[in-house]
Amino acid sequence: MDLAVSSKAQLDARGLFCPMPILKASELLGSLDRGEQLEVLADDPAAPSDFVAFAKRTGNPLVANEEKDGFYRFVLEHK
Repeated sequence: MDLAVSSKAQLDARGLFCPMPILKASELLGSLDRGEQLEVLADDPAAPSDFVAFAKRTGNPLVANEEKDGFYRFVLEHK
């Protein structure tokens, strides 16, 4: 996946555990305009499945989902 995705907002959720990364991402995503993106960094082992489920439940596309250097990177697009 492309690491050069341009994101409007960023959330560093490393060190936080479920449900905090999702709760904080949901709050920030809600403040974005339609089509803008939120990049989230997380190290919670549950984060990959949590963000896939969150994107499916909310309809906000998950445009990046990758693991690199011991943490996860997600990019969500506000629908």
